Amino acid sequence: MTMRRGRLMQPRRDAFKINVRTSLRFDQSLNGRECPHRHPMYSDQTATLTRDVVGTLIPAGTKVELPEGAEATITQALGGSYTVQVQGHLFRIEGKDADAIGRQADAVPELPADASEAEVEAAVWTQLKTCYDPEIPINIVDLGLIYECRLEPNEDKSWKARVRMTLTAPGCGMGEVLVADVRDKAVRVPGVTEADVELVFDPPWTRDMMSEEAQLQAGFM
Repeated sequence: MTMRRGRLMQPRRDAFKINVRTSLRFDQSLNGRECPHRHPMYSDQTATLTRDVVGTLIPAGTKVELPEGAEATITQALGGSYTVQVQGHLFRIEGKDADAIGRQADAVPELPADASEAEVEAAVWTQLKTCYDPEIPINIVDLGLIYECRLEPNEDKSWKARVRMTLTAPGCGMGEVLVADVRDKAVRVPGVTEADVELVFDPPWTRDMMSEEAQLQAGFM
């Protein structure tokens, strides 16, 4: 990964590190694009990273280590994850790392111990509605990215969630990030101990798959 000034940064564990303190930048740009949607609650709010944290470069999907002390602008805060801008680049910060930008992680969903299959499945769907593309303030269910979500019983009376989903574009670098987010959110539901998430592209996604509310929000209606 070439930097504008200084030496080539080498991988550290599974991430690259941006040296914000010496103003090193990637040659690779996002074509001057800023996040087109800003969540009103966090629009242009800045935060100083309280510790080193791994973010995901948008839209490439590359893991990048952002150092303590870096200034980040929060451009979207939905579903427990955050889109932040650091040195002109957009990164997704996972909810489990919310403390790094001075926020709190979302609470774990609750269900009664004797919850029915229908109640557990409904809770999984609710969780999926907290998954967002880091650049689009519409959840992936209303975007029409979830083709199937069902439960299968395990021998220990727990549940496995089986999810088939797609992306708005097959080449999206954030695909694996969204899949991991779906998997993580599903197994947070009490009683769900496994989640099998399959990424498919047949049929291909079209905007007609969006809910009416999502189309209105996106300005398609």
